Parts: sequence; C-alpha cells; structure tokens
Amino acid sequence: MERKISTKIQGYRTVDGAGVSLVRVLGNHTTEEFDPILMLDSFDSTNPNDYIAGFPMHPHRGIETISYIAKGKMVHKDTLGNEEAVGDGEVQWMNAGSGILHEEQIPAADRLLGVQLWLNLPSDQKMSKPTYRSIKKDEIPEVQIEGGKIRILAGSYKDVQGYQSQHLPLDYYALELTKDARLKIDSREDDSVMLFSLLGSMKVSDEIIPEKTAVKLLPGTYVNIQALEDDTQVLYMSSKALKEPVAWAGPIVMNTHQELEEAFDELNAGTFIKDRTEIQS
Repeated sequence: MERKISTKIQGYRTVDGAGVSLVRVLGNHTTEEFDPILMLDSFDSTNPNDYIAGFPMHPHRGIETISYIAKGKMVHKDTLGNEEAVGDGEVQWMNAGSGILHEEQIPAADRLLGVQLWLNLPSDQKMSKPTYRSIKKDEIPEVQIEGGKIRILAGSYKDVQGYQSQHLPLDYYALELTKDARLKIDSREDDSVMLFSLLGSMKVSDEIIPEKTAVKLLPGTYVNIQALEDDTQVLYMSSKALKEPVAWAGPIVMNTHQELEEAFDELNAGTFIKDRTEIQS
C-alpha cells in the first residue's frame, strides 16, 4: 500500500543560538503528528554572517540531537570532554540522556547546508548515560540508483547497514537525485515516516512538495518520490512513534512538568550532569 501525505509543513526563517539564521520546520506544535521527531531546523546560507555566531554552551536532557552537514562544517564541544568537527556529508549524533552541556560552532564556508533534528528518547531511557558520536564519510554507505544515490546516515537500506542507533531505531537516508529521477522506498507499515526537501522540490504520491518542507506520511508499505529539479536532496526518516506525553521547555524534553522542574532545579543547583562520557569509537 502506497503511503500518502497526511501533513505538510513548510519551514519559516527565524534566529536561534547567538544569532544563527535558520529555517525552523518542526517544533512544539508538531510533536504529536511527527512523533518521535520533535524539532527540525534547516541551515542554508552562502553568507557566513548568518551563522558564524554559532550556538554557545547550553544544556540538553531527554533527547538525541542529530546534525547532518551536507555542506560546510560544524564543531561540537561539550563539558564532558568531547571536541570534534564534521563537514561535507557527515553527521554528529549526541544522546543528551540524563544531561549534557555542549556548544556548536560553525566556521565560515562557501555554503552551509544541513539539518539538525531532535529525536525523542523513550521515557525509560531519558536518564540514560550521555554519549557523543560522529559519523564520518567512510562510515556512511552509499547505494547507487538510477538518477542518483542513497546515503545511509543511520539504520539500514535493504541489506546495506549504516550506523545503528543505541536507543530509538532510526532509518535516516540522504537522497541525492537528478531531475525526474524516481525512487520507491519500502517501509514497515506502522513505522513513523517523514520526508524533508532539503534542496529542490519533489513529488510525493503525485503531490508537489516545495523546498524546505517536511511531510508526514500515512501508514503504508512504500513511498514514491520524484525529484523535480537537478541536484535535489531529500531526507528520509523512519522510526517508531513513542505515543508518550511530551513536556518540553527550551532544550529539555521530559514526560511530565515535574520532571522539567527537577531538571531546571538541578541546573540552578549545579547537579544537572550525572555521567561523564567519552567519544564513542
């Protein structure tokens, strides 16, 4: 059964961090529809003044932050001792778990293009040990298809394995397609599946989707995608809906307001950090 579109959300321009201009697509108002993906921010600029201020040190708890840098560079540094840069097709994957403070600096480049998404953690894993992992180019399998390729940022595509999430399962593909290229992706019927048109427009189930638009798909066993422009880039994300309550305030996402209050009390008391972590190998 072909997946149809249930929701389309086009991003809007806003400013976050220390003055980073970005396109916000998903947020507080989309948590139930796009469960388990909480937030999706897109970066796309050829003007370094739009982003070089970066994101100064800030806390997270209860989520995983996943940054895909299609072009440009992002430098991660945290209070637990990790410091590393990724760029040009690479990924940063951080499980905030019980609590971490980190910063993201974005050096000037010819073009910054990418996405950061927040993946919710199941209630029984929100206080898990924080971890950080970079996924470098040589760790990202590529599958050549007619009219383009599929880069497996995480999970698996058919029998090709990429990085495996330690918490909530996630199949995360970067599709790079030429104009009129068509692709059919099979899926488990009840998985929570969404697409994002990072660059260029696409057609999904005969519906035209403009650039910088997220679409949530109805249940089904496959989706049809067609690129409508040269150099189209589409992100495909498939996971399991948690169907749990969401209590979200700033950079912290828990299940109850009491848990949120406890987190902010700990921040104020200096007891927020529970575990040290090292860069995973």
